[in-house]
Amino acid sequence: MNLKQSADPVQMEARRRVGVAAAALVENGMVVGLGTGSTAACAIAELGRRVREDGLRFIGVPTSWSAAELARQAGLDLRTLNDVDRVDIALDGADEVGPGLALIKGGGAAHTQEKIVATAARRFVVLADDGKLVDVLGVKWAVPVEVLGFALKAVERTLVAMGSVPVLRKGGGKDGPVVTDHGNLVLDAKFESIPDPAALARVLDAIPGVLEHGLFVDLADEALIGSRVDGSVRRIS
Repeated sequence: MNLKQSADPVQMEARRRVGVAAAALVENGMVVGLGTGSTAACAIAELGRRVREDGLRFIGVPTSWSAAELARQAGLDLRTLNDVDRVDIALDGADEVGPGLALIKGGGAAHTQEKIVATAARRFVVLADDGKLVDVLGVKWAVPVEVLGFALKAVERTLVAMGSVPVLRKGGGKDGPVVTDHGNLVLDAKFESIPDPAALARVLDAIPGVLEHGLFVDLADEALIGSRVDGSVRRIS
């Protein structure tokens, strides 16, 4: 089960170029959802440069504690979702990008806030390198499932009955499990493959004790994909 992938310099350059292309979509006066993860971080860094050097002015809505910290360091003007009346565009990464721009997200355990912001946005743009493209979701990545601690074992049994192998995500640099920004736990449910993400999403939505999951279906409007071969960025929709 692949929970973290270390990016080589070629991958990071592809992600940096995607971040630059994504930041170019932001215009003065916009309200922008700021995603979590390495490619979204590249977009945040470029937005900070545009604020400093080009005089760009916009409001950012971060999707996690880590995104907020990066955005503050970049000098961005931040608000919470409750403070704004709209989100013009959301820029966020993905762990897998499948047909129809169905996604698996949540490698950083921020998928609940990411999904809320993506749903609220008028335009949701996915940022990724071409290594994230798959023909069928779930081949590489497990589906992160944010669970109330009280319901952990009950949800785990349900996921096993559905044919997955759920693993409680453990923390790095600490003893015990990962705890989300909302104080919940994460089960990474590995399926052999997910040929019908919408159907699986509906089933996961109906499990008592599940706060949210990392299947994003019919949410992304387009994706900016960076080539690991030549660094070019292409748009798919």
